Amino acid sequence: MKDESPLVITLQLDQNASAFFNDLRKRFYPPSRNFLEAHLALFHRLPAGEGSISEDLHRWCLKHGPFALQFTGLKHLGKGVAYRAECPALLAMHRQMQQQWQAWLIPQDKQKLWPHVTIQNKVAEEEARQTLTQLQASFQPFMACGIGFRVWLYKGGPWRWVSDHPFEGKA
Repeated sequence: MKDESPLVITLQLDQNASAFFNDLRKRFYPPSRNFLEAHLALFHRLPAGEGSISEDLHRWCLKHGPFALQFTGLKHLGKGVAYRAECPALLAMHRQMQQQWQAWLIPQDKQKLWPHVTIQNKVAEEEARQTLTQLQASFQPFMACGIGFRVWLYKGGPWRWVSDHPFEGKA
């Protein structure tokens, strides 16, 4: 039987940024809800059976090299906290991907990308405010590198890794 779980596409971050965000996620995310590593989601629900998605990702990876993201601040999510990222190159690439995949996009994926990494969610609002205050006290903007795409199957909670697509073009 074929798995009809949808695909999730994330931006793969460099090793140092991934370790930093995963450490924060282990510290602040409720353990019973923390199924995933920290991630920067690009698309939340694409059809797994559509073979051209992998081909499109490969083509974009040949065209684009790794690019810098600047993490500029923190964002209160109501019941969580995220680190905001800025990257014009990522926004431009995402718009191209939206155009290419328009027929498959859910409303969430049709919106303008707001690049972020969630390090806390599903907590009481007061706990989220405390986390935000604590992290803002020592926050300094920092750079990270987007090094490729990661493809996952959404399994209703946990995700199952499918493939990595490293950027191979000129930076």
